Amino acid sequence: MTHISPAANSTPVSGKAVTINFNDNALLPLLLGDHDRHLVRLEQGFGVRLACRGNRVAISGHPEAVQAAQQALTGLWKKLERGEGVSQGDVDAAIRMLNRAADEDPRLPLSDLPAIRTRRGAVGPRSPGQTAYIETLARHEMVFALGPAGTGKTYLAVAQAVAMLLANRVERIVLCRPAVEAGERLGFLPGDLKEKIDPYLRPLYDALHDMLPGDQVIRRLGTGEIEVAPLAFMRGRTLSHAFVILDEAQNTTEAQMKMFLTRMGEGTRMVITGDLTQIDLPPGTRSGLRDAVETLEGVQGIGVARFGVKDVVRHPLVGRIVDAYDQRAAAARETARGRSRRENDGTGQS
Repeated sequence: MTHISPAANSTPVSGKAVTINFNDNALLPLLLGDHDRHLVRLEQGFGVRLACRGNRVAISGHPEAVQAAQQALTGLWKKLERGEGVSQGDVDAAIRMLNRAADEDPRLPLSDLPAIRTRRGAVGPRSPGQTAYIETLARHEMVFALGPAGTGKTYLAVAQAVAMLLANRVERIVLCRPAVEAGERLGFLPGDLKEKIDPYLRPLYDALHDMLPGDQVIRRLGTGEIEVAPLAFMRGRTLSHAFVILDEAQNTTEAQMKMFLTRMGEGTRMVITGDLTQIDLPPGTRSGLRDAVETLEGVQGIGVARFGVKDVVRHPLVGRIVDAYDQRAAAARETARGRSRRENDGTGQS
């Protein structure tokens, strides 16, 4: 395999264009994608023009956009040189990581980004928020992850849990979720305890199967190395040398959250994930997640990772959907404030 140095093989043209030479013709089709779909996506994502001639790709457009597209192409090329694949998701991730405003954090080379190592390979960040989250997971014993659906909060937490279990840094993984829809009373569902709570924990199972072979997941569930439990069943326990994940934590009450956090024992890591815009608690009930973050942020050993619409890594339409709902909610709040001001003004005049 022929390795290239992007800096040595990139030729600037008039300050607004760059030509990159790729010296391995066997890998180049993988970089371009079927029918050049990866190039098309990069053009759309960065607002540049890309043209492939032989083993060269020319990039033209605004200087900053050209630089970002160049970094994306060379970063994806390095993945191919390492023997990894390049999917449409990888292309979208490169765009998301590099297509930033000038006043944001400096761009990192894609090859220098943090990653979580599992036996299924490295799980790397696909957005700026995920980069910060992976670093927070590595540094803190307790992490709160807040943000909309599709930002990878739960997936990366499970990846970190599996990595630590395989490295013998924890003895087991405990997955927990409040079963709010059933009011924590699961008796009406058929089957044993595991079968009753499985529907609520399915996203966690899906992430586990991405990190571990299916037979290992089944075996470790059988031996107790991986445990699933509804939040209501955590009371009275002390969890030591474990990696504990509480998912959908916005649906905990203040009392439930305090109970959960105080289960932490020696050698344990905890990750608490949730979306404060999707609270399913009864009206008037304060979310335990909101209360915990407001109370504990800044406490030594506790990290808080926040995700936004730009960190949504599912289908691009998901990000636009989340953004549309956020805009509608902001407009509703502004309307309510305007109504309140008018009412106050009217009271003052009378």
